Amino acid sequence: MSQETPFQLPSIDFCKSDLKPGTSEWDLVKSQVWKAISEHGCFKALFDKIPLHVEKSCLGEVKELFDLPLQTKRQHVSEIPFNSYFWKSPPPLQYESFGIEDPSIFENCNNFTNVLWPHGNPDFRKNINYFSTKVSEFEKLIRRMILESMGLDNYLDEHMSSTTCVLRVMKYQVPQITEPTYTSKPHTDKNLITILYQNQVDGLEVQTKHGEWIGVELSHDHSFVILIGESFRAWTNGRLHPPYHRVRMSGSEARYSAGLFSFFKAGYKTKTPEDLIDEDHPLLYKPFDYFEFLKFFSAWAPKAQPNQCALKAYCGV
Repeated sequence: MSQETPFQLPSIDFCKSDLKPGTSEWDLVKSQVWKAISEHGCFKALFDKIPLHVEKSCLGEVKELFDLPLQTKRQHVSEIPFNSYFWKSPPPLQYESFGIEDPSIFENCNNFTNVLWPHGNPDFRKNINYFSTKVSEFEKLIRRMILESMGLDNYLDEHMSSTTCVLRVMKYQVPQITEPTYTSKPHTDKNLITILYQNQVDGLEVQTKHGEWIGVELSHDHSFVILIGESFRAWTNGRLHPPYHRVRMSGSEARYSAGLFSFFKAGYKTKTPEDLIDEDHPLLYKPFDYFEFLKFFSAWAPKAQPNQCALKAYCGV
């Protein structure tokens, strides 16, 4: 008897030249996106609108960023939770990250660069800005497909105009022991949609709806991972389910990744549309401000029980 093929995340091709709303190609890819998101909360994607040399240059410059002296890296601070330079070094693994606010705005990339390289680093600034702009456009395309699939086209304009994003660049250092090492507890993202890009070092693991942990392999150029976050679960009144995920490191190479995280702007109330509330689907979450939720989460998370939902604790009905 042949062995059962291990489960793999769906992989969706966005490299179509005529991928525009209203076309047959759009409808085909949209149906694939909805199937993957509704069943798994995530999928792999091929997206070739960023030249490969820009993708590779970005990761090279991210490595250069993390090679800066610790005192220099600590110069990057932000009022937004989790956006300042973060450094965690419990044995046997070190993790670092930076958050760049709305990096599709050139001035934001310029300000970030000037803090860390007072004499300038135009290549970093230019490539990060270009990369972020294209990935942000990709995120909006995916979000539009999701809303169209749910028959919520009338919310598109408000949904798009009320959101912003952060580009978080991350480094997972080579473990100091030979056994595979987990960098963090299993978690869900708290935002709307996350789009991840990485170097050749895999490590991301996603939990299936059956509780099985699977490794996510990105063996192709132009490969990304898309994950739904808690805010989208709240906005859709529980119809979408963010997947638990974690990073497990092994081998002899550091893992560098860049993640674009979309979310509703500060002051905007995330509120479930009336169209998604009825007798069979009673309201699950009260309206909330995403940034106030993040402040709550930063204090709540260290004391939380495994698999406890932060958003339910904060604004669950």
